[in-house]
Amino acid sequence: MTNQLTFKTWNRIKQKLTPYFFLIPALFLLSLTVFVPALQAFYLSFTTYQDIGESPKFIGIDNFVRLWYDPIFWLTLVNTIVYLVGVVPVLVILPLLLAILVNQKLRGMSWFRTAYYTPVVISMVVAGIAWKWLYAENGLLNQLIKTLGIFTDGIPWLTSPDKILGIVPISLASVMVVTIWKGLGYYMVIYLAGLQSIPEDIYEAAAIDGSEGIRQHIDITIPLMRPYLALVAVISAISATKVFEEVYIMTGGGPLNSSKTVVYYLYEQAFSNLQLTYACTIGLVLFVIILGLSYLQIGITRER
Repeated sequence: MTNQLTFKTWNRIKQKLTPYFFLIPALFLLSLTVFVPALQAFYLSFTTYQDIGESPKFIGIDNFVRLWYDPIFWLTLVNTIVYLVGVVPVLVILPLLLAILVNQKLRGMSWFRTAYYTPVVISMVVAGIAWKWLYAENGLLNQLIKTLGIFTDGIPWLTSPDKILGIVPISLASVMVVTIWKGLGYYMVIYLAGLQSIPEDIYEAAAIDGSEGIRQHIDITIPLMRPYLALVAVISAISATKVFEEVYIMTGGGPLNSSKTVVYYLYEQAFSNLQLTYACTIGLVLFVIILGLSYLQIGITRER
């Protein structure tokens, strides 16, 4: 009897531990590529290098004090917040409208789905160079503007620090358009999966009750799509906070730091100025901001 109980207990323990054994290879790789480097970066943010090749010297919170009094960091933080506020609402609402549009059972709708998703599979390097040509002084957009007589000299899309409505620099807004253009199809697919999981019976019952057209989407689609709306909001917010490729390729952070974001400033400090420990400090602050933003958005969604 005792042996039978021991055998059953061992089977239960084995069943509980088996999934974790499958996770060990992934955890090992994540430890090498994510967890250990993150801990090293956390330690380096409290140190400095006297000379290349020497061991880092512990300096406490000096890097954080330097960051607090760094005007360029605060400028890049403001740019990142402006980027976040400008991009996320569009990437939450517009892809949902596109998903509702392409979810209709009409002939040729698969072609529209493919067309909207195509920018997602294009490399950001290729997309950034293509849009940089479009934004050029003699590019297609300025030629169109001159032809229509809107502006005789065109618009300095990527070379002007002037602000739209005194808030968003023209160069930053131009980069934001590329982020939105490239992300529409990706978030549209997420919404499309959610829409196709809603039973048709619900819409039919709502139609009987007199809910049709736009009212049907307000009464049914949006409430049932809240988990997907929350997911897209969190993903797009994190992506907007970490934006780098578009800025690097199209503006290089200029002019006059008007399009420089926190991640670009981190890259600049680490690889251009070789201030590795200061860059780790910026990265740690960015991590805290992203963590807090994600927690806030998830908390708001749960309350709703």
